[in-house]
Amino acid sequence: MAKDTRVALIRGINVGKAKRVAMAELRAELEKIGYADVRTLLNSGNVVFTLPAKSKGEPDARVEEVLEKRLKVPARVVVLTAAEVAEAVDDNPLLKLAEGDPARFLVAALAESVDRKALAALAKQEWAPEAFALGRRVAYLWLADGILASKMLTAFSRATKDGATTRNWTTMVKLRALLEAR
Repeated sequence: MAKDTRVALIRGINVGKAKRVAMAELRAELEKIGYADVRTLLNSGNVVFTLPAKSKGEPDARVEEVLEKRLKVPARVVVLTAAEVAEAVDDNPLLKLAEGDPARFLVAALAESVDRKALAALAKQEWAPEAFALGRRVAYLWLADGILASKMLTAFSRATKDGATTRNWTTMVKLRALLEAR
């Protein structure tokens, strides 16, 4: 039986001094609820784990509950399967931009509740020198002048109503490698 390996992308923790979460403590709490092979990548809320055969509840809601009730740090969580992460990396339509400056290239994991019609409308707009593309569970954002100067990122955040969390290209590639190593 194949393992059901997932990655939880936690939004907004360990950025600055607010919403601090120790990764060792997070790993331990997720193991207590039955998740196996729990590993973290970086200190910014990337958690790879294997679901038990008889998992109770949706993993995004369960991780959010652990964060809020056990660690006292409420945060939004988007969970992707290993296959969804592989697809996000393999099917990147803006790969040349990502390879040029991976820190300015974001992959946004979308919550199931995100209005894809609003994002499809964004994909049809001209954003040069920025670029935007939409995948099945992710959106791709090239921020030519960086995060703070990006009008596209502002429009994206408004369209998703904060129902997404972003990672830079390098982190997504590392997450895929970590998932495949399992």
